[in-house]
Amino acid sequence: MALVEMLMPKMGESIIEGTVLKWLKNVGDRIEEEESVLEVATDKVDTEIPALQTGILREILAHEGDIIAVGKALAVIETEMNGDVGEPQNTSQEFTPASTTSNIATAAPQSTPALSETESPVQAASTIPVAEGRFYSPLVMNIARQENIPMAELDQVPGTGLEGRVTKKDLFAYLENREAAAATPPINTASSATIAPVPAPAQLPEGTMTPEKTTPPISRPNVSVSGSNEIIEMDRMRKMIAQRMVDSKRISPHVTSFVEADVTNMVNWRNKMKDIYKQREGENLTFTPIFIEAVAKAIRDFPMINVSVEGDTIIKKRDINIGMAVALPTGNLIVPVIRNADQMNLNGLTKKVNDLANRARINKLTPDDLSDGTYTISNVGSFGNIMGTPIINQPQVAILALGVIKKKPAVIETPAGDLIGIRQFMFLSHSYDHRVVDGSLGGMFVKRVAEYLEAFDLNTTL
Repeated sequence: MALVEMLMPKMGESIIEGTVLKWLKNVGDRIEEEESVLEVATDKVDTEIPALQTGILREILAHEGDIIAVGKALAVIETEMNGDVGEPQNTSQEFTPASTTSNIATAAPQSTPALSETESPVQAASTIPVAEGRFYSPLVMNIARQENIPMAELDQVPGTGLEGRVTKKDLFAYLENREAAAATPPINTASSATIAPVPAPAQLPEGTMTPEKTTPPISRPNVSVSGSNEIIEMDRMRKMIAQRMVDSKRISPHVTSFVEADVTNMVNWRNKMKDIYKQREGENLTFTPIFIEAVAKAIRDFPMINVSVEGDTIIKKRDINIGMAVALPTGNLIVPVIRNADQMNLNGLTKKVNDLANRARINKLTPDDLSDGTYTISNVGSFGNIMGTPIINQPQVAILALGVIKKKPAVIETPAGDLIGIRQFMFLSHSYDHRVVDGSLGGMFVKRVAEYLEAFDLNTTL
């Protein structure tokens, strides 16, 4: 027998720490190799951590709510190895985590920001001193910035982590209490109190500018509920989704352009090839790889769609990394990313799309699978929707919604004259950030995507 330390694994290039959410095993429990032992939250996904050895859980070193850096010990496992029991051995193997909840999708901007374009991993890895005698992790700082919590207020948040550190759990609990307190109206105990007259403003010397009036804060209307209504408390993920939706609409002035495309050739080709591909590769052939191929080509034609904004600076991305929204069994959406999509052929895109979609639905995506997207597509047609106006996935500047494909009568132009025929049509809805994408660029881009789809070659091979 031997004692082995279970370490916080590396879960992605930009992940430097994780918060312990829940232990799935108790001290004294037997653990099989690859069996999940605890849940850990990062700023990208919530992840189940499996054991790398079979043995008995002898000691838990990190408690729920603790923030543990990558490579630090989480627990001690007594393994079935030859040798005497002694000091715990250090094992630092890497593994692919299974995400249990993750970045939300099409309309959802990305999660709490990871490393910025100019931030190095070394800079992000160190804890950030912000007040005398108190330190905050980058994750907590990111959440505080996102929730507009000033440092003076953050310093008052009670911490339950090591040495009184504020954990992500502490911050979410504080936010819930703050929102509840803000929603509670003050009790008027002086109903018969005399209202003092408001004094007239003092006379200002001639030439003195009158101070500007401050805009009163917007109060939320009270919601009336009765016994016939069901009150559902938002879970942590839904709160994050809601906040990111509001943030994206606040950050980016959204404009949407629409184009209708005749995709008859694409549909006929796919109908001809799907059974052949299924028999040959054992995988489904969907429309998504074709959409991604067309978008990647259009981005090469209009590279200023493939940018992000940082202050007054536009960052033009060299890589074309396309995120695709995938519906989860829970009803949430997740956006795994196909990196360097413009460098793949249609067969490569098909295999990558199938791999990411399958792993998304069984919670096997890694944080890196969700990182560094530069443009996003969402197939709202899979829900039977004709079109949509998606919300931009921050910090990107554009997102494309693909509507349902429907048969329609259409005028077909031929050398012998015009005919009426049945064709396959779909709408493309392109939402873009009007700070940096003008109507001409946004409109020409989605038109180019439609042109690539309409010109799909029936002789394409896989």
